[in-house]
Order: sequence, then C-alpha cells, then structure tokens
Amino acid sequence: MDRVVFNPFSPLVLLIFFGLLILVGLAVIVFPVLFLTAIGATFAKLGFSWWQAFLILLLTLIGSFINIPVRTLASRPAAPAYDRYVAMYGRLYRIPQQVPRTVLAINVGGALIPLAISLYLLYDSVVISGGYLVLGLALLGVAFVTVITKLVARPVPGLGIATPFFIPPLAALFAALILSLFAGGVPAAAVIIAYVSGTLGTLVGADLLNLHHIAELGAPTASIGGAGTFDGIFLTGIIAALLA
Repeated sequence: MDRVVFNPFSPLVLLIFFGLLILVGLAVIVFPVLFLTAIGATFAKLGFSWWQAFLILLLTLIGSFINIPVRTLASRPAAPAYDRYVAMYGRLYRIPQQVPRTVLAINVGGALIPLAISLYLLYDSVVISGGYLVLGLALLGVAFVTVITKLVARPVPGLGIATPFFIPPLAALFAALILSLFAGGVPAAAVIIAYVSGTLGTLVGADLLNLHHIAELGAPTASIGGAGTFDGIFLTGIIAALLA
C-alpha cells in the first residue's frame, strides 16, 4: 500500500517562521547593544570615558532598587483606591493596599546619582569656561523643564507621582537648543544644559513640588526619583543630551 506523507507546513510558512525567530534573536541581542551604545555616546559627550559611562549605568540600575528612608508621614488618602491596577500615561501600575503610614524615601539611582552627575557637570563647566554663563543657562533650563513637568505630573493613589517619559526630554531638548545659542561657543554647552535641565527639572517638577500630595496617596512608600519618575529622570537626561 502506498503511503502518503502530508506536510502541514508549506515552505513559505516555514520560511516566515524561521525569519521571525531570526528577527527576535537579533532584537534580543541588538537592542541592548544599541541602548548601551547610546548611553555610552551620551556620557562621552558629557566628558566621561566609556568605562565611566558603564560604571554610572551599572550604579544607576543597582541604585534604582535602593531607597533611603527620610521620614515617615501619617497617611491621609483623599479617596480609597478600589482598583488593584491603575493606568497612567499608557502604563499599568499595581496599586498596593493602603496603609496608615507612608515612608518618604530618596531613590539612589533616580535621584542621588543624577543629582551628583549634574552638580559635577555644572562645576566642571564653570572651571572650563572660566565663568558662570553655562551655569546660569542650565538653571534657566531647569526652571523651564520644572514648569513643564509640574504641569504633566500626576499623583497616582497608592503608588506615587507618575510622569509621561517623553515630555520632559522634549522640554529639556528644546531648552538646550535655545539656551545654547547664548553660550558663547562653550564646548558641549547644549549637551550639559540638556542633561542638567532634564534630570533636575524632572526631579523638582515631578517629585519635590508634589511632596504635599504624598500623604494623600495612601502608598506604603513614596520614593523621590523612584517609581513613576525614575524612567522620566534617567531617560530624560540620556535622551535629551544625546539628541542635543
């Protein structure tokens, strides 16, 4: 008796399948490499070496899991959060059960490290340029990004302060491109202004100016530079400086 062997997959289907596997494999390998390359190029523009950039990235990622407690606040939520999840700016946040006290903390990777880098860049720019022009322009950029970030930041009950990650980088980039025109030819002025205004402006506008809302959120921990603002602060400095 003749036997008929039937292949349920056509050559075209197999070709598409293996093509998708190759694309997924390339994405897993290429995207992290491109991400690290972009970060390295950004910090290279800021005057750091590639090893220093890698160390900063490593410390930032590790520091994002470290929150230093500052004080404890009595929680007074304005309204109970009945939903276990809440959507904000296209992201889904898990809402923990409300607690009677909120621990106010500072995130190492999202607040302290960007603050230290910004202060170093400002000090370095003053030493290199021999004046305070870049410092003044960077502070103007911080004020501009602070106002924009304050307008778009939203308190999320049970979580903290959330910001859309794409608005602060664009605001910092716009401020850097405009203000660097008055920098008088100072090297890397646009990049320094972009990073400093992006990180400090997001930190101040999103977190510091919303501290009076912390006790109303009913969150167990509210971290300055953490939760919904970590990506805003970290990515804002990286993206704005790279584009500038």
